[in-house]
Amino acid sequence: MARRALRGQLPHDADQHRTVSVRDVEPVGYLGNPTHWYLVTWCRLRSAPRCFRTDRIREVTMLDEPVTRELRGADLGLPPGHLRSLSLV
Repeated sequence: MARRALRGQLPHDADQHRTVSVRDVEPVGYLGNPTHWYLVTWCRLRSAPRCFRTDRIREVTMLDEPVTRELRGADLGLPPGHLRSLSLV
């Protein structure tokens, strides 16, 4: 099964008012800490990597477009060996 891009109502975590916008993103992974999980994406609007807290994502629709971007640790400023692949299928 090919990975597919998503369109979702995604929060701006940096915004204290929790503004939400509709964005098309390519999901490339998850990051977690003891209190929250984040969906790591390639944001087509910003042409840059973005992370969204999963408990704040309001709605998501799967698009017919494939994910074309692969995540590299350097995209997130992670040292080599700190990023591992995750498959949900």
